[in-house]
Amino acid sequence: MDATALTHATLAIQLHAACAVLALTIGTLMLFWRKGTSLHKGLGRLWIGLMLGVSLSSFFISEIRLLGPYSPIHILSLLTLFGLWGGWQAIRAGDVRTHRMTMISVYGGGLIGAGVFTFLPGRIMHQVVFADGGATAFLAALGIAAILVALYYQRRRAAL
Repeated sequence: MDATALTHATLAIQLHAACAVLALTIGTLMLFWRKGTSLHKGLGRLWIGLMLGVSLSSFFISEIRLLGPYSPIHILSLLTLFGLWGGWQAIRAGDVRTHRMTMISVYGGGLIGAGVFTFLPGRIMHQVVFADGGATAFLAALGIAAILVALYYQRRRAAL
């Protein structure tokens, strides 16, 4: 792993990456922790703030230009913003099931799904993660596999 490419990136990319890594960490932990507690609520608010940071900062990143200054991945940013709003509204209305499904979807699509694209060749995170010949990438793949198992478990639990 070599963070040089990230340290030389624009402030928007650095902010985007920092918010994404923190949101991924907190979101993953929240999948396993007990729901409805003060800790869950506090970290949930922090997670929403981080995801807002991830989504909003993406609009200042336009290295891949397919739709004017944007790319199709920016559609995920819009969907994430709408998902965050919907999940927040659902829990405020007391609809725990909709909140759970919406937030899991935002986590899976807006964080994991979009994050996969950052590892494509030519992207900054590809340079960061694959700089050591793939050892870090292997560990990242194991982490992603663990997260996907956790998502599967949470979706099954939510369906009950």
